[in-house]
Amino acid sequence: MVDDQSVTLELAAERDWPEFGRQLQEAFAVAVIEQFGTLSDGPIPSDDDVRRSLAAPGAVVYHVVAGGTRVGGAVVTIDPVTKCNSLDFFFIAVGAHGRGLGLAAWRAIERRYPQTRVWQTHTPYFERRNIHFYVNKCGFKIVEYYSDRHPDPHHPDGDGGPPDGGFFKFEKQVMPA
Repeated sequence: MVDDQSVTLELAAERDWPEFGRQLQEAFAVAVIEQFGTLSDGPIPSDDDVRRSLAAPGAVVYHVVAGGTRVGGAVVTIDPVTKCNSLDFFFIAVGAHGRGLGLAAWRAIERRYPQTRVWQTHTPYFERRNIHFYVNKCGFKIVEYYSDRHPDPHHPDGDGGPPDGGFFKFEKQVMPA
């Protein structure tokens, strides 16, 4: 297992975004292929979704670094007024799982934004590892389930979600320091 302090965040330059997006899609593909057998509609998230997220107002793009090597990434959106921040994308690179890097990276994100009151994120309903990670390791709570019968108000057409559209919304209330 890895020491939390040995995992750091490095701002990703815009020139890094194409490779960042490819690694993100590669990491996300593992669970989709395990569940559905193929990426029949192209990469998940789509190239357009990745580009939109990286360039969104308030978005900050980080490489997750351990031992001088980039082992993952995160895209967070920070609202300095409401202090309600979102973890838009988070991944550990294929081949780097199972060493505690995800939890150490999450803790680095929390240290970077100590004024946060609430963190929000989403994950597909079938991604049991993510659900376990966010709920049991990071302290998030499931607060909503989006599906065809209860669409995400930000994506009512289901765009950007898993192949069948079902996913969980998580929140973590952070106690003020």
